Order: sequence, then C-alpha cells, then structure tokens
Amino acid sequence: MAVIVGTFRVPVEIGDPEGRRWETVEAVVDTGASYTVIPRPVLERLGVQASFRWPFVLADGRQVEYEMAETRVRLDGNTHTTLIVFREESAVPLLGAYTLEGFRLAPDPVGRRLIPVPGLLTVVRRPDLV
Repeated sequence: MAVIVGTFRVPVEIGDPEGRRWETVEAVVDTGASYTVIPRPVLERLGVQASFRWPFVLADGRQVEYEMAETRVRLDGNTHTTLIVFREESAVPLLGAYTLEGFRLAPDPVGRRLIPVPGLLTVVRRPDLV
C-alpha cells in the first residue's frame, strides 16, 4: 500500500491535450509527490496518451517505471499544461508539486486550501532532463 503524505483534497479538472474535454477528480494535495498522478481510465476516456516512461524510486526503496504525458489541468478556472503520471484504476489522484508550481500555488495544510504564491520560482522543464 502506498503512503500518501496528503493534507487535504481539492477538485481538479483533467483535460485532453487540446483542452476540449474535461473530467473532474478529487485529488489529494500530496506534499510528498513531485508529479500529479491520475488513474489510467480517466486519462484514457479523455484520449490522453502516454508519451514516455520514467523511473521512480518509491518510499519503500522499490524502483518502478510509470508512463507519463503532458496534458491540461484546470484549478479554479485557470488552466496549465503539466506532466502527469498514469497509474492503475484504484490509484488515488494526487496533485503534485510540479503542477502546483505551474499554477503558482502552495498548500496551506492548516487552512486546508491552496494559496497563491506570486513570487514562486518555477522551473522550465527540459524534456531531456525529465
């Protein structure tokens, strides 16, 4: 069983890469996750296709590879293209740090909300370094 360091849940809209179709999921704001995780069936319904596999080291030390892709995410009416990880149907959707940085949001675990951080430094992703 995966350990989730989540603090609270938020509704997140996941879209196809063109932003024509959307599906809402309740995602845990996971302060320990780098990337946003979405169950594969949601992504398949939207026509999102994995574009590469990437190795991960889990908290228990196991090394795994997961499929990833870029697609759109919408929070409170704002849209951002971000990397997502394809996971099994039973996976809990997670809203990771990379996506939050794109929106310039940070978790407030006490207030159980996302707060704007206008001065947040974001990193430009180089595909060869993902």
